[in-house]
Amino acid sequence: MPASAGKMAKTWKSGQILVKPNAGLSDAEFEKILRGNQGKSSEKIGNLPVHVVSVPEQAEDAVVRALAKNPHIEFAELDMAQPMSVSTPNDPSFAGAWHLTKIQTPDAWDVSKADGITIAILDSGVDGSHPDLASHMISGWNAVDGGSDTSDVNGHGTAVAGAAAAVTDNSLGVAGVAWNAKVMPVRITNDSTGYAYWSDIARGLSWAADNGADVANISYGVSGSSAVSSAAQYMNSKGGLVVVAGANDGIDPGYANNPYMISVSATDGNDLKASWSNFGAFIDVAAPGTYIATLLRGGGYANWNGTSFSSPVTAGVVALIQAANPNLVPADVEKVLKNSADKVSGLDFDPNYGFGRINANAAVQLAINTLAKDTLAPTVAISSPAVGSVVSGLVSVAANASDNVAVSQVSFYAGGKLVGTDGTAPYTFTWDSKTVANGNINLTTVATDSSGNQGSSTAVTVNVQNQTTVTITDQAAPTVAISNPVNGAKVSGSVVNISVAANDDVAVAKVQLYINSKLVSSSTSKTLSYSWNIRKLTAGSHTIQAIATDSSNKTANVSIQVSK
Repeated sequence: MPASAGKMAKTWKSGQILVKPNAGLSDAEFEKILRGNQGKSSEKIGNLPVHVVSVPEQAEDAVVRALAKNPHIEFAELDMAQPMSVSTPNDPSFAGAWHLTKIQTPDAWDVSKADGITIAILDSGVDGSHPDLASHMISGWNAVDGGSDTSDVNGHGTAVAGAAAAVTDNSLGVAGVAWNAKVMPVRITNDSTGYAYWSDIARGLSWAADNGADVANISYGVSGSSAVSSAAQYMNSKGGLVVVAGANDGIDPGYANNPYMISVSATDGNDLKASWSNFGAFIDVAAPGTYIATLLRGGGYANWNGTSFSSPVTAGVVALIQAANPNLVPADVEKVLKNSADKVSGLDFDPNYGFGRINANAAVQLAINTLAKDTLAPTVAISSPAVGSVVSGLVSVAANASDNVAVSQVSFYAGGKLVGTDGTAPYTFTWDSKTVANGNINLTTVATDSSGNQGSSTAVTVNVQNQTTVTITDQAAPTVAISNPVNGAKVSGSVVNISVAANDDVAVAKVQLYINSKLVSSSTSKTLSYSWNIRKLTAGSHTIQAIATDSSNKTANVSIQVSK
């Protein structure tokens, strides 16, 4: 049974996490929040508002949890290591490209061969010398090290590229779905196992969007990554689409629909979902993914299995649609793909197949008969704060927006001055009210859709009441105490509840908890509570340490010993 390759061999990247601050939060305030959680921005990924944040090793999960609770952080997530959504290829003497007939590509090619379309293949690299790819290759990029080496370190990327856009009608090998599309190789891993980190995938996608890709294929299960979603939204804003593999765990991972990616499940020759294909509300369409005749690096051919191949087959159909009607915006292209799909289960939407199994011929026919003329403006409203609210300091602002096609972005204004723009829902902002005088001020938002239509919200009037700044000299270091357990206690059971409290003459900036020298929790309040799982704790003595830091960076610490 195909499964995500090398599953569980790796987890996340040590010493770094991915964080997106609210739109409008200043760099200084963002860095202040990061410092309070032992973090520091080491990179802003391309043109995305997503940061790679350095944190202490083994503290990644604790820092993500702390930042996720901060109202001025849109998201914080681990930099997960993602396996390829593929099984090993079988039967080098492959037998026919059944999937092309199933999705009616021969008829589609009478209308569109994807001329002028560039498909970015974000993968393990591509063997650009393969005779069934060489004439389609354009220059690419290595997203891991920033270099130009896009050779295939695994073989997966070459097979994926062939499924999407192998050279066709050349009396050689196999046919790709997007007959005349160009292939842009973007290598997102330098690891021969094919594992790729979310940060490298997001970085590669941002680069592809900036360098002319019309559609990007990611044959990895990234539908649950906020960082990759931000990069996909950026690709959408540049006029491109992103197609991703649903992954091969045979489960419903519980993801909600992602409006910025086309997530694909895999079907077999009988239009049944492959047993190993993931399913759920996040699946947009299904496509053939079993025994897909495609390429081997080094010049060979084989049949491959996995959502790794239903994804590029779909990306190829997207390219056919784009070439058939270049006036369609990304949201229109996705709508055409879904509306033209065959309802193989008889349902308009089925979690196994999304909106149906793709049909290339129906898609291009619908595309050429679709008028790309959206004149309806989106609607937008500020949901928080409420009218008449008294605000001070950093203010969290939230907005809801909708459109008949797709919302591209929402911009937030305070007193007519732009504070920030957010391209991904939920639309959240941070406004520093100290930049304006005390008194009433109008807050507004403007939503822009994929056709450039704009809609404005009703103004929300709030009352700014910031206190006059009084400088207080910090005279003393903070104090900190562990109230439970007590020093010398013998712990038992499954969980020990640890309680820490700190005080200072001005303000406590953070409280950190270490167990046996490992950071396990951090808080920006004066108190900290932590549930310590001791079921697998070894017998003997163990050290619990709490460190308090005040706003002047003075520290205090306390340690106790417990035993099991």
